[in-house]
Amino acid sequence: MTQPGNSPQPGQSQPSSSQADPSQPDWIARWQRVARRIRVPLGFLTAALYLFELWRRAPQPAALAWSLALVLPGLCLRGYAAGCVKKNRELTVTGPYAHTRNPLYLGSMLIATGFALALLSWPVALLLASGFAVIYVPVIASEERFLRAAFPEFEAYCRRVPRLIPRLIPADHSGTESEAGSFSLSLYLRHREYNAAIGAALLYLSLLFLRPALGAIMHGLR
Repeated sequence: MTQPGNSPQPGQSQPSSSQADPSQPDWIARWQRVARRIRVPLGFLTAALYLFELWRRAPQPAALAWSLALVLPGLCLRGYAAGCVKKNRELTVTGPYAHTRNPLYLGSMLIATGFALALLSWPVALLLASGFAVIYVPVIASEERFLRAAFPEFEAYCRRVPRLIPRLIPADHSGTESEAGSFSLSLYLRHREYNAAIGAALLYLSLLFLRPALGAIMHGLR
């Protein structure tokens, strides 16, 4: 299924309006409309709060170091998942998809939590958590409905693999129709998952250098 660096990336599927199930519950459709409307304003609000928190106090070196323990695994998980999934062509059940049905979303949550830790900011953490809940709950529900209709084996897959919190031991899918699915660099590049790594690098650069640069500019204007 799909998931955010800064914007949603390819995953198990991205059902278009023509693929959507007409019997989709009204709450999902309504929630998706609200999510689409608030996604951009929420992004600007998060960026503004991030800059405010960065200006309010300098990041602590220890917090930056600990944040890597979340950000790097998140990037690796997203990259691994993007290199395994074949959107709309088959149900991917191997690699990270043998541990969780939404490794891309889980990876993004780890990255976001890592940057909230880097800032030591509860407001940023709460805003990011609210954003994930508002935007991705209806997206996951819609995708699961599409996958259930498109792939008969999806129901059995759901019984073996949790939606988000990963199982430690990969699910055994031997003997099923969807065994193949090793990592492919071409898929990783096609899905442009490297954008998540670039975005993370830019955020760390901003944590390290943006505040001193802004301080120097303000001092020069005095």
